[in-house]
This record gives sequence, C-alpha cells and structure tokens, in this order.
Amino acid sequence: MANVNLEKAQNIPLDFDLGAEAGLDLRDERALARRTGLAGAIARFKEWMADPESPVRAIRRQEARPGVFAEYPEALAAPLKQALISRGIRQLYSHQAAAFDHAAAGRNVVVVTPTASGKTLCYNLPVLNRLLAEPGARAMYLFPTKALAEDQLAEFQGAVDAVGKGSANVELRAFTYDGDTPQDARRAIRERANVILTNPDMLHAGILPHHTKWAKAFENLRYIVIDELHSYRGVYGSHLANVLRRLKRVCEFYGSSPQFICCSATIANPKELAEALTGLPFELVEQNGAPSGEKYVVFYNPPVVNKALGIRRGYLNETRRIARELLDRGQQTLVFANSRLATEILLTYLKDDHDRSNFGTVRGYRGGYLPKERREIERKLRDGEIRAVVATSALELGIDIGSLDAVVMAGYPGTIASTWQRAGRAGRRQTTALAVMVASSAPLDQYIIEHPEYFFDKAPETAHINPNNVEILLNHMKCAAFELPVRDGENFGSHETGDLCRFLADLKFLHHSGPEGKGAWHWTSDTYPADAVSLRSVSSDNFIVVDITGDHSVIAEVAFTAALTTLHEKAIYLHEARQYQVERFDYEGRKAYVRKVDSDYFTDAIDYTQVKELEEFQSSPLNTAKAAHGDVRLNRQIVGFKKIKFYSMENIGAGNLSMPEQEMRTTAFWLHFPETFLAGFPDLAPTEKQSGLVALGALLRTVGALLIMCDPRDLGLSITEAIAGSLQTFEPNLYLYDNYPGGIGQSAALFKLTRRLLDGAVSLLKSCPCEAGCPSCVGPVGEVGERGKETAGRILQALLT
Repeated sequence: MANVNLEKAQNIPLDFDLGAEAGLDLRDERALARRTGLAGAIARFKEWMADPESPVRAIRRQEARPGVFAEYPEALAAPLKQALISRGIRQLYSHQAAAFDHAAAGRNVVVVTPTASGKTLCYNLPVLNRLLAEPGARAMYLFPTKALAEDQLAEFQGAVDAVGKGSANVELRAFTYDGDTPQDARRAIRERANVILTNPDMLHAGILPHHTKWAKAFENLRYIVIDELHSYRGVYGSHLANVLRRLKRVCEFYGSSPQFICCSATIANPKELAEALTGLPFELVEQNGAPSGEKYVVFYNPPVVNKALGIRRGYLNETRRIARELLDRGQQTLVFANSRLATEILLTYLKDDHDRSNFGTVRGYRGGYLPKERREIERKLRDGEIRAVVATSALELGIDIGSLDAVVMAGYPGTIASTWQRAGRAGRRQTTALAVMVASSAPLDQYIIEHPEYFFDKAPETAHINPNNVEILLNHMKCAAFELPVRDGENFGSHETGDLCRFLADLKFLHHSGPEGKGAWHWTSDTYPADAVSLRSVSSDNFIVVDITGDHSVIAEVAFTAALTTLHEKAIYLHEARQYQVERFDYEGRKAYVRKVDSDYFTDAIDYTQVKELEEFQSSPLNTAKAAHGDVRLNRQIVGFKKIKFYSMENIGAGNLSMPEQEMRTTAFWLHFPETFLAGFPDLAPTEKQSGLVALGALLRTVGALLIMCDPRDLGLSITEAIAGSLQTFEPNLYLYDNYPGGIGQSAALFKLTRRLLDGAVSLLKSCPCEAGCPSCVGPVGEVGERGKETAGRILQALLT
C-alpha cells in the first residue's frame, strides 16, 4: 500500500452525505478517496473519535509483529525440505517447528494461533513426513465444513506436487469424501486414498457405520487431524466427542492407534477442549511465530436519534454506509452479518449501491447457497474479481479467500473468539488492515461497545462441551452397537456401558449373547441409527428450494430449523439479493416451491414458544420467590409473519400461519414468582407486572450470556403469560433455557451464578440513560410498557432483599 499523509487524509469525510451538505464535489471526493484508500478511512475514524458525541467508541491499533523462525527439524525428510524451499519457505515459524517435533515424537498436539498464521503446515508436514516413510499409511482430516475441506485439499495437493518434483517415486493421493462425492468414486477413494478429507457428519453417518468397507484405511490409520477445533463447542462438540469415541473403538478393532493433531483459533482452553473431545492427553503449542501486519479495530455505535426512547440509527444501514465508503476507497471488503436474513438485506442494499454499474462485484455467501456457487465466489474473491462479500459465519473459518483490506461486522458476533476470527480475515497477507464492528441495539452489543475494555482486555471464551449428556450419549451408543458389538465391561468414554445397554435392550434395540460378564450386546433393530442423529440440529433433514419461474431448478437448500421461518407459504425468500415468493411449502417432501418476484419488502416470521417444567434438579429461595434449574419441554410454533419494507424497515402488513409444532426437551434456569411475592406490588396492575417480567427477562438474558460467556442465541427466553380471568392467581415462571436438544449445561451454570446474574441486571438497568426502556436495556417502551423498566427494577430489588 502506498504511503499516505494521514494529516491530509483526515479532511476526507467518511460520510459522503455530510460531504454533500458541505458543498463538496463528490466526484473529486471519490477520486481522492480511492487514492488515499484505507489510511483515509482510518484517519477519519480517528477524527470522529475526538468528538464527545462521536459514534466511534474505541479505536485500537495492533502493531505489526515480526516473525519468529526456526530451522527445519532434523527428522524432516529431504524431499519435504526441497519442496518447502521450492515454494519459498526456507524456515518454519516457531509454532510449526514445535508442532512437528511433538508429532514426530508420537505425542498428540493442539496448536492455537490466530487466523492466517500458517496452521496448515502444522499438520501437513508431519503427515507428509510419515507418508514418505510409510507409503501405505493413512491419515484422516476432519473439517467443520465441506468448503474448508475442498480448500485444504488444494493446499495439500500443492504440497504433494512440490514433493513429487523432487522425488519421482512419490505417489500420494488425497481426496475429499463427503455428501457431494459421486457414488462411483467412493470405492476408489476407500481403497487408494492416503489422506481422506471429510467432516464429522460424514464420518458419523457415512464412514463409521460402513467401516468394513474401510478396513484397509482403518488398519493403517496413523493420524487424525481436527482443524478449526474451536468450532466444536456446545452441542456440536458434544456430538463430535462421541463420534471420536466410536472412531477410536473401530480403530482398536482394526489394530491401529492414531495420533491426533488439532488446530484452533484463539480460545481460553484449547488443551482442555482437545482432551475432552478425544479422551487423550495433549501437548499445547500456543506461541505464535507468524508475522502480522498493522491492524486497526474500530468500535462504532450508531448515533441516538431519539434520546427519550433510546432509539439509534439502524445498524444495518450504518453497516451499509461504512462498507459503501470502503468500497468507494477501492478496498476489498468482507461484511459479516449474524443471520441469514440480515445477510440478504445487506446484500440487497450494497448491490443497489454498487452492483448496478459493476455487475457481479458484490456477492453473498452463506450456508444455503449451493456448493458450486460457493466455490465460484471463493475463487473470484481470491482473484479480486469480487470486491465485496456479505457473509454469515460460513466465512469465519479458515477458507482461503486471499488478501482482504477491511472487515465490517454488522452486530457483535456473540463471542470474543468469533469477533477476533472475523477481524482476522482482514490483512491476511501482512498488510495494514481495518476491522469495524457496528453495534446493534441489542443489550449485549451495547454493553460490549460501551465497555471496550471488556472485549480488548478479557481472554476469549472457554469452550464447553458435555459429551455425557444423556440424550446425546444414548444416541451414539446405538450407533456404536450398530458398528460393533458392545463387550461386557467395555467403557464408552468414561462410561461403563452395562446400564446403558440394558436400557437399550428394554427398548428392543440390543440383545445380549454369551455368559454374563464375557458376552456382548448386539444390535437387533432393523433401523439405521446414524441416520436419525444430526450432529448440528434437531433434525438432519434439509429443505430443497425449487425455483418454478421457468424450468424447475434447485437454487438452495435450507436447514430444517430455518425452513419453518423462511420457507412458509407467502414468505419472501431472499437469495443473492433476489426475491422469491414461496408458493407451496411441502413439509413432508422437504421442498419449497418459489417464484421470482420484484418485491420492495421481506418477511419475518412470528413464533410462539411455550415452556413446561418437567423436573426440578435444584432450587434456592429469593425472598418469597425461587430460583431453580431442571428439565423442561419446549413447544414452538410459527403462527404468523410480518411484511417489512426495505430501507425504511416499516411494518406494512402481516399474515397468519399454522405451521407444524416443534417439540424439544432441554434444560432451563428459571425464576418462580408466587402470588405472595407479586402481592408486594399492590399499586401495579397484573398486566404491568407481566410487562415488568418481560423487561426483567431481557436484562437477565443479556447478563446471563456475559456471565457464562456464551452466544446469546444459545439462550432462549420464555415467560409464563397471565391468563385472562385468572390474574389474581397468576404465579409466573421466567425461563432461560438451553437452545439445544437435551441442554448443554448452561442452565446449571446460571443457577450457580444466580446472585451475580441479578446484581448484573441491576447494574445494566441503572447504567442505561433511557427514561422508560429502550432496545439497549429492557426493550422498547412499546414492548414493555411505560412502567416496564421501573417495574423490573422493583422486582430485582425485592429479589435481592
């Protein structure tokens, strides 16, 4: 990047609307902006920061850091050394050398370094070194997404080709094996591949149940590589731990005992997570030796437009404005949004701004896009043909998308770790880079943006898993028994399997044969258990989206959990900023038929959730109220939808729906308010008490997510409603529930932290300057009423008395 005089660049307004009001010639201004590039944008943020009313709440500069290098390890094969030299790598980064040494010594190793620090070599080098010494050996690479597996296949193949140039005898084969792999290629891959690149879902449902077809691979399996380890937290990580228990069981059957090499972005407990997932001891490599360029991280809080109601400018429009400015400055920009809907809305806005004259330079990227479409976007982003991409967390992982100048985040991603992952996408080639986080009005966003020290000074989150969750454990015990008989006395992870097998036998899944203590449990059901277990969601079924505008063609696939809210009849389905109206929703056939339309609005589903207490595990008194946690049943139904106009975000209509009800058993933390407690507020009408509880729920959900360091979307909120005619005996529960089947341990943690949870809610309430409620604390006045904020404060005071 050219050197720029920052003092001169400071005179360039970031907001071109302000420039227009000042009478500036926008054409000259845009030309100047392109010349000054990123430095001008950074200088403008600094200038804004000096204003007491500035929307810029923090700017942190990370200095460029030189690399720390190490010589090639002695155990590294000569062809590998030559291959590295031919690719311009004459030394390894210190963490790459340390990882190689641990692997060469037979130790399991986990490497935790930032984005773009060369983690790929940490596993490719020891694997290639072993394959050169033992050509019949096998390795399995696990990636959380198909896209990442494809990306890493190209990287691995490049390394193999470089090795082959220096050694004519090298013949190493690597292939991806996932749901997109053609049937006629699968047998050849099973027989011939030295390295199989796959994902946990395919290992669970497509490899382990058919292990006899993979006998040669399992007999010779030497390494298992788990990349993006940090993404395996919560329910997904709990499932993976059980899949790895089954994998180790199958390997033992075939006489192999593979080593594990894991790589992770920065989290607080990578070693503990790796050990919890695999049940094995690990060595930790955490000293990053890779150089990094200068980076600026900016926290931007949209200005308040109504102080009495605490209403701010819309964060999506502010994100659009900042991204548009960066594009005008010639900067290749990645915009992150936290949901599919927000991604498509932002994409629509940026395409309207930029894509009319430069068709194809602004694209979207999310999980529902078809694989071919995603590969094309990745390639064009690397080649510079695409100047901006609006993405969900699908691009948070380490897919190679080349050198980016700037990242703009629409809303706080939910965790410190995810925020740094997204910010790390800028400046991947050691250039100066900019990352901007635009806060939404959500209370957690507002807390983070107004307390930047919490973000910058606090360690990233601890990743938790609960592999012994009964629901998850039983499902994988079924799969394990299907794969191999369960021997008497055999352990599955830390669990003795006798009681579990007897329970499954009572359900007619297993049958015991042989003498007691020396026999085994055999699978007897005619079902295929792996097919009924989804590692990531309630159901493994995806919905196919069929465009019937012309010839019928599949344009996308949508996860089961999202389909009910996005593909209901009359919904406007957004795909690459194009609008499609859903004409028919085939629930049984898992298909939605859509037709292209030109719509100036999008739809947003309305759901109704009811929680029923099943079993109370623990409780403690709070005045005459009670805090508790235990098992609950959740019933959720989509009951209608709103029509929201683009840009103005006006509600211009609504419709009723009657979608199939979904049921889920999970765990929850709750507060119970008996009649005696609520009688302490005689001046409040029952509806005002209800509004106060709604306000209190918003506070507790925000503070709870901060306390247990989880994504707020992992915590659901539900409040027992007052029923007309029985208001005098209204004894509500306020539930914070784990938003995953079976729960993942968050409710127990909240129960232990009850006092801190309530104290934090008081602090958040007092620190918000609004008069009667706003989106940044208890919610808008329209949702919680004129006395909602006041009532929430009084309830908290009574609970803490």
